[in-house]
Amino acid sequence: MSENISEEKLLAHALYHIRLLLSGFLGSQNQGPLEVRVAAHLAYALHNEALAVIEGKRFDVPSALKNIEHIDQILSIEDGKKFTHFVSDNGRTS
Repeated sequence: MSENISEEKLLAHALYHIRLLLSGFLGSQNQGPLEVRVAAHLAYALHNEALAVIEGKRFDVPSALKNIEHIDQILSIEDGKKFTHFVSDNGRTS
């Protein structure tokens, strides 16, 4: 990998790869461990934004946060809501 790759692109590539690795744990009926399923859905929720960064495009934060909150409906949890509130409370949504 090139030494001049940006930190953002490196993280985006890693997130996209994680999304591919965890794709077998997606879905509301999957019987895998809950924490792995949450991680799979988190990576899936962000993979379009990761691709945007890889392609040099803008990361759509509001869309990404909406996708993360949708995880709660799929898995009947509140991790997505907690995640977005944590990020918002720490001033990292802008």
